[in-house]
Amino acid sequence: MGLIRPHKTGNGVSTRWVSLFCIASFFLGVLVVNRFWDATDPVKMDEEASSLTQHQSGDVHPLVNCDKKEVSDQVGDILSQVSQTHDVILTLDKTISSLEVQLAAARAAKGDNSEEGSPVVTRQGTEQFKERQKVFFVMGIMTAFSSRKRRDSIRDTWMPQGEELKRLEKEKGIIIRFVIGHSASPGGVLDRAIDAEETQHKDFLRLNHVEGYHELSSKTQIYFSTAVAKWDADFFIKVDDDVHINLGMVGSTLMRHRSKSRVYIGCMKSGPVLAQKGVRYHEPEYWKFGEDGNKYFRHATGQIYVLSKDLATYISVNKHILHRYANEDVSLGSWFIGLDVEHIDDRSFCCGTPPDCEWKAQAGNACAASFDWTCSGICKSVERMDEVHQRCGEGDDAIWHTSF
Repeated sequence: MGLIRPHKTGNGVSTRWVSLFCIASFFLGVLVVNRFWDATDPVKMDEEASSLTQHQSGDVHPLVNCDKKEVSDQVGDILSQVSQTHDVILTLDKTISSLEVQLAAARAAKGDNSEEGSPVVTRQGTEQFKERQKVFFVMGIMTAFSSRKRRDSIRDTWMPQGEELKRLEKEKGIIIRFVIGHSASPGGVLDRAIDAEETQHKDFLRLNHVEGYHELSSKTQIYFSTAVAKWDADFFIKVDDDVHINLGMVGSTLMRHRSKSRVYIGCMKSGPVLAQKGVRYHEPEYWKFGEDGNKYFRHATGQIYVLSKDLATYISVNKHILHRYANEDVSLGSWFIGLDVEHIDDRSFCCGTPPDCEWKAQAGNACAASFDWTCSGICKSVERMDEVHQRCGEGDDAIWHTSF
């Protein structure tokens, strides 16, 4: 028998080498596969995917929430800015009103009322328009040269005199003056009589104005302009010299409206427009109010009414262009048409004389003002003012015990 020779493959490679190569390839394949599975482990891939999702979720959602928060913050900022703008506008409005008051005072100080041409004021050297005194209210009592007895009847009843008048100004901030202009012939007997009365009582406010019944609208304009230039008051009051006043009640009433900027207080009415000539209160410009039989717009009766500082200042600043009708109370009411003004109808400003005001006083509702409608004031006021004061007055000490 011959020797066994190693078996060779057809290409000349021995079987042993083929076996070794196969084994090496197997191990190499296992190594590569293990590395691949380590690299692509499903658990790890899930964990990584989950981590990536959470990371993305954490990145995205806060952005969304942040956007919502930013929008909310922006809305809040806008509302805050609107509120602040509103406050600024209100402040600016008050500032403008204050500047208008100062402008009126400056005009008066420079003799802006000179168009009325009153030598009396120049000669008398009325109180200089210096820095205005801050007060609660100014009450101007409209009077005439022929009304000395009416003035005395008021001095003897509801209007403090002498040192009491000064005390009223100092302690309560209440200014009361009889308001009068000058005669058509300045320096005449009428003016000298007022000069002497002023020397005695020191309770007049002299105007650059020629006195006359048909000049009441003009006198009212000049009164408010002069008073605004002289005093920095919360309210300015016009009252006739045949009306009874309870000062404590007036002050208490005005306190309720002190925070308001544009108020017009009085006994509101709307009477007929009288087109017929020759009758009392005839309105020459009746045609402006429509057809015959029409009524006036709502306005305060002329016996007494109150204006807040802004409204009195408005009259002062615009007096040159405000139209004057025949009736003074109608004229004043017309000046506020179209303005943002609060009309306050207070019936305590138009009580009747006894027994009306007496009954109300006994019931604890003392009247601010009393007069007779039939006489547009207290009928025979010189004779009856004391009676009305005794029966309808709040008491002489009431004003001193009323807190303003």
